[in-house]
Amino acid sequence: MKKHFALTGIFFLALLGSVYAQKQERQTGDTTYYKTLIPETKQTLLKNMSMIANMNFAFRNEFQDGEYIGSRFRNDQFRLEIRGMVHEKVYFRFRDRYTRAQTSESVDNLSRSTDLAYIRVDASKKFNFSAGKMCADWGGFEFDYNPIDIYEYSDIIEYADNFLTGAGASYSVNSKHSFTFQALDSRTKYFEELYGVQPNAVESKAPLALVSNWRGSLFGGKLKTIWSYSLFTEAQDLYMNYFALGNELTLGKFVIAYDYKLSNEQLDRTGVVSATVPDSMYAYALKNTEYVGHWVHLHYRINKKWNLSFFGMLDLARWKSDIDPGKNTNNIRTAWGFVPTVEYYPFEDLNLRFFANYVGRIYDYSNYAEERFGAKDYTTGRFCVGFVTPLGIF
Repeated sequence: MKKHFALTGIFFLALLGSVYAQKQERQTGDTTYYKTLIPETKQTLLKNMSMIANMNFAFRNEFQDGEYIGSRFRNDQFRLEIRGMVHEKVYFRFRDRYTRAQTSESVDNLSRSTDLAYIRVDASKKFNFSAGKMCADWGGFEFDYNPIDIYEYSDIIEYADNFLTGAGASYSVNSKHSFTFQALDSRTKYFEELYGVQPNAVESKAPLALVSNWRGSLFGGKLKTIWSYSLFTEAQDLYMNYFALGNELTLGKFVIAYDYKLSNEQLDRTGVVSATVPDSMYAYALKNTEYVGHWVHLHYRINKKWNLSFFGMLDLARWKSDIDPGKNTNNIRTAWGFVPTVEYYPFEDLNLRFFANYVGRIYDYSNYAEERFGAKDYTTGRFCVGFVTPLGIF
């Protein structure tokens, strides 16, 4: 027994000696055995970094053609974002969407779930350039909002590739006006993946998109603009011309935002018309489609706690080709959307709001689409109660 206690005492003395020795090593700066997860030389960078969990969560009650379909909880948006400054002139931004399949795309070699992965370099106070995967800066306030703030997208934005890889440059004339120019991949998938085998179209060797954008502030900031023009190469000698004119007027607590969008597509990139026309009639991508979008957002901030909001949408899908001998109109579909919303902000120092809204959509097909392609009118709706927050983690 005495021998056992003696051995135990020797063991503890040795252990204490080891701890003391390591403590001495730590005090003299040897961190071989005590490395932190983030090296001390890099920890100061955290002062210039932030991590944001962009969340839109709701309990949804869904309807179609006026009939109740069912209820469920749903994470409509969860996008984790990390951004910051790594040098006095170099910034980065990364955002990944966890509500989309994480599959690598064939063109840019990035997951489709990755919204943003780029760096920005400030060449001067007025001029900067960016490279990586970024927002196609194609104008309009609907697309400029954080995705968590949109309860329902209009057709053109819903079906577009909104995040593309490339490079861009921005120039600020002053605090009121700035211009952006981008050269991007026109898509994230190869031509055949997007359109299938096309007997009447040849893939371009340089499928690029050119985007120009003007952001303006007029009349003391009461009127703001986000206007853009974009040219997308869809195939050899086939293009998409996209115009977006976004305007926002602030009248005290009342704000009106209105976007006009026009997409002329020599190949049907948006796809609403192609989805209406059966493959049995035209088993290839349709040409000469046109999409027009009218989008409005009205909101009135009653006080710091309560906000009333209304989104309205009118989307027109047209087919201007004459390959169908039975065609008597260009109109294919008219889609209406309306989203009345009540929002409650319980905290003054935290950007968190609870909301209740109804998202209604009405899809009205032309007589030509109904008689020729068998399209049928329908309506959808959902009543939602949930929360929205760009939750700052650090």
